[in-house]
Amino acid sequence: MASSSSVLLVVALFAVFLGSAHGIAKVPPGPNITAEYGDKWLDAKSTWYGKPTGAGPKDNGGACGYKDVDKAPFNGMTGCGNTPIFKDGRGCGSCFEIKCTKPESCSGEAVTVTITDDNEEPIAPYHFDLSGHAFGSMAKKGEEQKLRSAGELELQFRRVKCKYPDGTKPTFHVEKGSNPNYLAILVKYVDGDGDVVAVDIKEKGKDKWIELKESWGAVWRIDTPDKLTGPFTVRYTTEGGTKSEVEDVIPEGWKADTSYSSKK
Repeated sequence: MASSSSVLLVVALFAVFLGSAHGIAKVPPGPNITAEYGDKWLDAKSTWYGKPTGAGPKDNGGACGYKDVDKAPFNGMTGCGNTPIFKDGRGCGSCFEIKCTKPESCSGEAVTVTITDDNEEPIAPYHFDLSGHAFGSMAKKGEEQKLRSAGELELQFRRVKCKYPDGTKPTFHVEKGSNPNYLAILVKYVDGDGDVVAVDIKEKGKDKWIELKESWGAVWRIDTPDKLTGPFTVRYTTEGGTKSEVEDVIPEGWKADTSYSSKK
């Protein structure tokens, strides 16, 4: 019969194994990736999730709050970033060049992806959990599925400025549940830094800016006892400090669960 100490040792080892299998023992993150651009490539690991040629989440959304990331302008070139990339939502919308050279099916050519989701189970200080489509895009032509079969690989990455197609404008989605006393806005399609660190609104005819608070992902909100009336001018600030204003972008008579973008 095994001694009690032997039994305890086996139980402890099993607990460690079980914890690792369920992602409890996480890898410490690297320093935050900021809006300081440069030519230096950093090392990371990559996995993929969702359908092999899909955009990641089953609902084509993610922890940033974006919808239809399988459609233009994201076109499924999306992925999750771990803590120093996602940054509690402040990394939403940031863009990265990624490339791999091993295994043989890697093309070695860089492709650009946008952060639309959160990776909570990192396997490296920097870990991109990509959509199946984005992961396969690093492959040589015709070898996309062969590369996806690797499941996990090492890659190099660097942050770059986001460049959306001509005609794509910053868009403000008034979230479900918004009303004159509660306004939640999702900000997307921001060129340049891509991510947003502050959002303010101003009612037409008034001089005072109203500061919104971070809600979750790329969503910013305001709770107020004073009824808010449109139109609203929206001012947003990117991580690099660029401030942009879109005048009267959310109109009078605005509706919840509706997107608004500049007409200019």
